[in-house]
Amino acid sequence: MDTRREFIKKTALGAAGLTLAGMGMTANSYARILGSNERINVAIVGLGRRLGAFTEPISMSSANLHLVYLCDVMERLRTRAARRFSDLIDYQPRLENDYRKILDDANVDAIINAMPDHWHAPGAIMGVQAGKHVYVEKPGSHNALEGELLSKAYTKYGKVIQLGNQQRSSSESIEIVKRIHDGVIGNPYKATSFYVNNRGKTPIATPAPVPEGLDWDLWQGPAPRSEYKHDTWDYHWHWYGWTYGTGEMGNNAIHELDIARWALQAKHPERVTVEADKRHFLDDGWTIYDTMKATYFYPGNKVIEWDGKSRNGHDTYGSGRGNIIFGSEGSVFVNRNGYRLYDRDGKLVENRMQDSRDDGTALGGGGSMDTRHVINFFNTIRGQEELKSPIDEMMISTHMCHLANLSYRLRKDLTIDPNTGKTTDPDAQKLWGREYEPGWELNV
Repeated sequence: MDTRREFIKKTALGAAGLTLAGMGMTANSYARILGSNERINVAIVGLGRRLGAFTEPISMSSANLHLVYLCDVMERLRTRAARRFSDLIDYQPRLENDYRKILDDANVDAIINAMPDHWHAPGAIMGVQAGKHVYVEKPGSHNALEGELLSKAYTKYGKVIQLGNQQRSSSESIEIVKRIHDGVIGNPYKATSFYVNNRGKTPIATPAPVPEGLDWDLWQGPAPRSEYKHDTWDYHWHWYGWTYGTGEMGNNAIHELDIARWALQAKHPERVTVEADKRHFLDDGWTIYDTMKATYFYPGNKVIEWDGKSRNGHDTYGSGRGNIIFGSEGSVFVNRNGYRLYDRDGKLVENRMQDSRDDGTALGGGGSMDTRHVINFFNTIRGQEELKSPIDEMMISTHMCHLANLSYRLRKDLTIDPNTGKTTDPDAQKLWGREYEPGWELNV
């Protein structure tokens, strides 16, 4: 017997063959909006700090969603998530340890991939190959090659893939970026993107027993197998080298650099230069940079600067995170709370800032932008909205993070082809991708 999705697809395409041609839509494009009035069956994979971003939109009755699975390789996170949703929905989703079992369930329409960075692109690609739409948390890819493969999968499999950079769904950000494009500050030529945090000491990664309830083998997933070290699985993987994480660039810079690139209408840079190092708690377990200055030079004499301080809370720009966009006739300060518009003399001419729980640098998720961004993903699946963060466009922003990480790791500037984002630097090419556990290699 056909699954629900196969039945609907056959009957819809059979009845609407001429309509597809008349709308100028390919079969893949139509697959993205199939079931515009259906309830969408959802699985959340990865139940850690970002879970709060999904509780409200999934529990909204108006969203017409059904939470089928809560999946995580740590048992206590599964049970904690189940308790959290028990106050919001009147049924019990299934608890699952192994993501691959969800891929085999034909009744799952969409997957929210909130796993660690080394799982982002593999999990998303596996999802669309299994016929699911995917919302993948930032940065979306662990390295430059995975970004290319994920964009290729988006085109090839005809499924919606949204990146979880929620500021793209901020009405104030959408408004001011359009005004910048329309000339409100003249010719925009430069953006300064920044992030400030006062993270403390990190445990030294030493061999330790696998924490109770953790499936360490599945947590590693596509990464080469290694013994467990304290306290890798619980957030500190961000700072323990490059096997699992992407540093603060993939953790937070992606949000701000994406807004800068969007405002300047820039694609790939011509050159990337970086000054970065570990500056704090020199005897702790943090093994990569915690402070970075990166500069991206673009065609048309445009520049994006990144100022990232992970462990020094000095409030350089009057906010923990955000962007200053400079133009020939003025400037704009923009963050998740809104924006302030200034003339060329530096006089404030418009203030659209408001208090918001979306702002700040604290761990976790949840807020109006998160909700709007997640609902945009589901409404795009139904054909009711346009995707705010399509993965092929967003991987250009994520690529900025990978280029800065490469420049830091190689300790040299990188020359980039502004049309493709690639470099001929042989050392960078060696780090363009990564090693996989045998049997987990990506094929698109």
